[in-house]
Amino acid sequence: MIVRLADRNLNTRFGEFQEVLYYDGQKESIALVMGDVQGKTDVLCRIHSACIGGHVFNSAECECAAEMAASQAMIQSLGTGVIVYLDQEGKGNGHLALMASIPFKNVGLSQGEAYEKAGFLKDARSFRPAAEILNDLGISSVILLTGNPGKAEDLEFCGIEVAGTRDVLEPE
Repeated sequence: MIVRLADRNLNTRFGEFQEVLYYDGQKESIALVMGDVQGKTDVLCRIHSACIGGHVFNSAECECAAEMAASQAMIQSLGTGVIVYLDQEGKGNGHLALMASIPFKNVGLSQGEAYEKAGFLKDARSFRPAAEILNDLGISSVILLTGNPGKAEDLEFCGIEVAGTRDVLEPE
């Protein structure tokens, strides 16, 4: 069960969001909310996992920072939406898994395959915290910003209606 801990207004280069901090007993998660989403349907939504390389060190090896910026820009253009930021580095395997997978990625394996070759799960993420956060925010259904169809399936399994998906880095 997820618990709402705190919230504040957060000014970004994409406008003002409400930052809402949650805790599930093990990890913190954050919802960035723009506009009134309570009771709304088809809310633009990005479920975004932590990425130290992309978000902290500006790594050119991943698209995480670009996906976050594009998601915020899309939400700003509509004036409403939510980004759920989950502490699930390395597809839930952690930063060590990411570092250990690099030699396998460099020979052409997908990230998931590289994790498996390094002895980790292909994808160890759980989207249950995101579903609980969306429920707490009172969102009825989402348009998910993702290029990963499995993410939509996982959210629906957790009880969130996904009315559609959009690839966050694809031009309209």
